[in-house]
Amino acid sequence: MIGSLKGIVEILDRPYVIIDVNGVGYRVLTPDGLFAKLSPNEKIHLFTFTYVREDALELFGFSEAADLKLFESLITVSGVGPKTALNIFSIGTKDQITEAIVKGDVSFFTSVPRLGLKNAQKIIIELKSKMGSLNQDFDLSGKDQMENNEVIAALKNFGFSTQEAQKALREIKTRGLRTEDKIRLALKALSR
Repeated sequence: MIGSLKGIVEILDRPYVIIDVNGVGYRVLTPDGLFAKLSPNEKIHLFTFTYVREDALELFGFSEAADLKLFESLITVSGVGPKTALNIFSIGTKDQITEAIVKGDVSFFTSVPRLGLKNAQKIIIELKSKMGSLNQDFDLSGKDQMENNEVIAALKNFGFSTQEAQKALREIKTRGLRTEDKIRLALKALSR
């Protein structure tokens, strides 16, 4: 198992980074946020997860040990593989992911490519107790998700991107609100 790598960024080839460690090039998958900050010939230290399968051997790298620990928690959930977990990190930071789990924010996870409603629910159910609780109820029925999708579609019609709409929904308290009220509050949040 390779637990960490310290070396020089040799090649950036999205989604891979090739890191030269004393003459050996390691190909590592990183979250989009980390990848965007890297530049060739830069010194780097990554905490890594080694994924071994019959037909694959891949390294997943993170700049913080806490990010790696959360990644490892995510892949313990049935139906969530390492690439899906990495995609979760590409839409949010460790703190945002943890907050989404604790608050039961299903829409945060369903915005991840190839992560459906059932797996989003499983992530929250299985990891919420490990993350601590804010004693908040959350809707796993999908009703809030359908309403939030309507809000996102409406905000997109106003010219906002999907990411902007999702961020606005996360910032406002949507539980128990009508769809029209969610749209109004989201527009207010986006105009700040």
